[in-house]
Amino acid sequence: MQYTGVLRQVTPESGQYGLTLTEDTLIGRDPSTCQIVLTSDRYGSVSRHHVRLHPETADQQYPTWRITDLGSVNGTFINGERLEGSRVLQGGDRIHLGLQGPEFILEYLPLTYVIQGSESTAGAGLTLTQLLPILAIGQDWVRKAYLLPGIVTVLAVILLFATTGQGAAFKVILAVYLGSAGYYFIYELCGKRKPWWVLMGSLGLEMVILISPLLPLFIFIFRDLLPGQIPPGENRFLAQLVRHFFGSGLMEELLKVLPVFVAYGLGRWLRSPWRQKIGVWEPLDGILLGSAAALGFTWMETLGQYVPNIAGEMGDLTGLQVLIPRVLGSLAGHMAYTGYFGYCIGLSVLYPRQRYPILLVGWGVAALLHALWNASSVSFGPSGLVIVGILSYVFLTAAILKARQLSPTRSQNFATRFYGYQQR
Repeated sequence: MQYTGVLRQVTPESGQYGLTLTEDTLIGRDPSTCQIVLTSDRYGSVSRHHVRLHPETADQQYPTWRITDLGSVNGTFINGERLEGSRVLQGGDRIHLGLQGPEFILEYLPLTYVIQGSESTAGAGLTLTQLLPILAIGQDWVRKAYLLPGIVTVLAVILLFATTGQGAAFKVILAVYLGSAGYYFIYELCGKRKPWWVLMGSLGLEMVILISPLLPLFIFIFRDLLPGQIPPGENRFLAQLVRHFFGSGLMEELLKVLPVFVAYGLGRWLRSPWRQKIGVWEPLDGILLGSAAALGFTWMETLGQYVPNIAGEMGDLTGLQVLIPRVLGSLAGHMAYTGYFGYCIGLSVLYPRQRYPILLVGWGVAALLHALWNASSVSFGPSGLVIVGILSYVFLTAAILKARQLSPTRSQNFATRFYGYQQR
């Protein structure tokens, strides 16, 4: 079988092939000479003639390709290593034009599958990989096929079946699954890779904080010293809003971002690359860590307080009915409030001179959204909660989208690595 080289953009959601390599190929910003033209307004870090790809061997069955840096200002990186001169490319090699520039990947595919840069099976015989696609799995199949969420779902279903009739275990498994699904959505929307153990550390630390002496101290400050206690029979919206602002908003949002501040401190103390993995260096870090801590808070509050109290009064079924919306609702509730506060913590890192005003705004907005939710549930019922829930979710998603724009690692983040080029 005859093979050919295919150069494509790293665009995880599309997977479309960009250019079938048949001859010398120039990549750069010069439209008169380059076969792949990158526009100046979007790719200012790319040189007019950045790199050249040319055949290394004359082997018609399995040709190889060599890449040569043409003296580019910002350099060329192969799999993260700076290219000095030229080198032969292997299948799957990732090519970065500058640290923050576009990324391409070289693949060797059967020539019968590639017709003018797109996949085709016309005129080709049935192959084993067509019959059994699992044999054609690539390096990134785990992510593209969403294999991990599928496996987790299967395990959760089996565990739920296994714990049928065991109320406490069933509720814990269901809460963990629903909360993890909500957080996974936020993680994918953020699009920045953060080690799972760092995110679990933020979640776990929050749970430890809630059983530590810090919680009684915070309750004393915000509900006893400050006007955060709700008097019996108080149903007025403004009075509820003010008291929830102190007793629920300011107190709980500060409790939930403590792990974010811990990660920030560790990041300043550790050396690279651990400081980048653990620390808070941009808004996306703050959102991911803050949302993880908020999920831990949700689990502790729901499983340790709300569900047991309601189940004791009205039975297990009612407790289960409360658990599902509380955990799922954290996407537009606890995770939304604290995610926004985390965004502001990361933003304060980018703008250290305005650090304190940014942090105060983040804390205040998160506390206000939190207080609105609590006060609306008493004064306006479900209709009020719908409005506040949507508002909170809009705040979170707006913060995520802005954080993706501001991210110093934008070109490496999987949610924003969408590169366009013109093919001549």
